[in-house]
Amino acid sequence: MNIVLTGSIGNIGKPLTEELVQKGHSVTVITSTTERVSAIEMLGAKAAVGNMFDVDFLTKTFEGADIVYLMETMEAVGDLFDKSIDFIGEISRIGHNYKKAVERSGVQKIIHLSSIGAHTDKGTGIIVFHYDVEQILRELAEAISIKFIRPVGIYFNLFSMITGIRNKGAIVSNWGGDKKEPWVSPLDIAESIAEEIEKPFEGRSVRYVASDEVSPNEIAKALGEAIAKPDLQWQIIPDEELFNHWVNIGFNEQVARGFVETQAAQGSGILYEDYYQQKPVLGKIKLADFAKEFAAAYQNE
Repeated sequence: MNIVLTGSIGNIGKPLTEELVQKGHSVTVITSTTERVSAIEMLGAKAAVGNMFDVDFLTKTFEGADIVYLMETMEAVGDLFDKSIDFIGEISRIGHNYKKAVERSGVQKIIHLSSIGAHTDKGTGIIVFHYDVEQILRELAEAISIKFIRPVGIYFNLFSMITGIRNKGAIVSNWGGDKKEPWVSPLDIAESIAEEIEKPFEGRSVRYVASDEVSPNEIAKALGEAIAKPDLQWQIIPDEELFNHWVNIGFNEQVARGFVETQAAQGSGILYEDYYQQKPVLGKIKLADFAKEFAAAYQNE
């Protein structure tokens, strides 16, 4: 098949591109910079250089595709420390651009990388933009089939804890404890997307993706042992203290407030309400596997 991928060749895009090329598909990868063209071509794919705010570019790139894979990230909008950006509003713009490009290009099959929490626009914080884009895409004609892929919290988000571990000797956040919650590897996400690409498309569907279910305290134990800090603790601080910390180091206020609310939703379980109604079979990459990656990143930072 002729498949177009947005999102370049990051943590998910690279293994997804590799798998699709290996299976004999013709893959075009959209990237925002010419610097990634050679890396994309080395994977056996074609590169299309442009951005998510250019509807004409998207339309032209989508034309002739059997399937288009759509994703949106905050990094595609700008720097998280840029206080002038409305990230939620700008990502909605990307969603509307996707919708227009799909309509104009005639694409009939879409896979959208969404997120845990996209089932609601209440109480999920910054990731509400995934809900917004899902709703925009659901406005497309019913003849256009869409598979919404909703990964849970991705392991690599835990890399952001490295600085806190170095500075405070602990993982510090506004949620924690012994309640298990789902986490996922980008490799399991890529594999799930590749599976869905080769399955029949019909109507609108949702698939959650998770690799393991572990508690914050179990994460602290596993990561601590991996970095030779067996007594590493996961400490809980109030929402406002975490918000003030992030604002003080320069975060965009919408981003800081949004992340605090998202993490509070993890702690309360709001984030996972729909996940447990449609719980998936867990993937291959477990916390113990990720702990080795974390240790390598910790040593190199």
